Amino acid sequence: MKSKNIVFVEPNVAKLIEEDIRTPKEDEILVKIAVSTISSGTERANLIGSKTVAWDLPEAEEAIFPRRLGYSTAGVVEQVGEGVTRFKVGDRVALWWTTHNQYVTISENNACLIDDISFEDAAIFHIATFPLAAIRKCRLEMGESAIVMGMGILGIVALQLLKAAGAAPIIAVDPDPIKREKALKCGADFALNPYDADFARKAKEITNGGAKVGIEVTGIGAGLDGILDCMAHFGRVALLGCTRDSNFNIDYYKKVHGPGITLIGAHTMARPHHESHSGWWTTQDDMLALKKLTLFGRLNLSELIDETHSPEKATEIYTRLATEKTFPLVQFDWRRLK
Repeated sequence: MKSKNIVFVEPNVAKLIEEDIRTPKEDEILVKIAVSTISSGTERANLIGSKTVAWDLPEAEEAIFPRRLGYSTAGVVEQVGEGVTRFKVGDRVALWWTTHNQYVTISENNACLIDDISFEDAAIFHIATFPLAAIRKCRLEMGESAIVMGMGILGIVALQLLKAAGAAPIIAVDPDPIKREKALKCGADFALNPYDADFARKAKEITNGGAKVGIEVTGIGAGLDGILDCMAHFGRVALLGCTRDSNFNIDYYKKVHGPGITLIGAHTMARPHHESHSGWWTTQDDMLALKKLTLFGRLNLSELIDETHSPEKATEIYTRLATEKTFPLVQFDWRRLK
């Protein structure tokens, strides 16, 4: 049995390649993928061959090809391995830490049932757990103001989650006018350009003195510096973007120390593997939370999708990802494969 898989074969080049399917072992399931979602920031870095930088690595590691990405997917269980008790053949599931494959063999612990939720919504669930964890760590309370710096996929999802959590008002920040327009349709009350001369003044005026919660998604020093200018005293800022460059020129005394700002590391791996507790939930529990929020109409993640393509267009789509400054929210529909 074969699976058609998207593989980054060399820097800036993705191809759809047919490969053998691995039979599920004990406690594993084989899933036929219906929809997978591109996480543009992470996938661009891997596609162009950026060095691997991680907090627990002594130094950056050279990129090795071929590489595979696509960690947020949804599909139907085709086979179950020995000992699997949570799923049966035919179950509709959302998965995490997968790849852009026609078929995925994965631990049953990396899946959750999605009931009647669309594959399009469910294929965004894993990506949505990233900003969800950041918001939890900031301990947002209903009626608190919030600001999100950067309207990539994580930022735009954060807007919906903040709205569902009762934040008010919510400010979206991005230099791209198209992204600002989309943000206003997806949960933001205001959308600002960080390069405007009076950007910080406007943000503080809107929030009556500064935002209580900030979600920094750009991962660059200028983004953190800019969002700090918009915060209220004792505000909490989650560093959701991968801030891999340590050369930040920030006046920590005036912007963090003096106003009592809390900076929160919000990498998605910085979460418990077992036993969720206040502010710190497991991936499994966050996936189930997103399922409930979708089932009861609090979230509509699929409305964020800009484009849907057959995986047969992978080379074209990833060429765009490598070269275009602004990349839309794209999903692959694996049901379109010929």
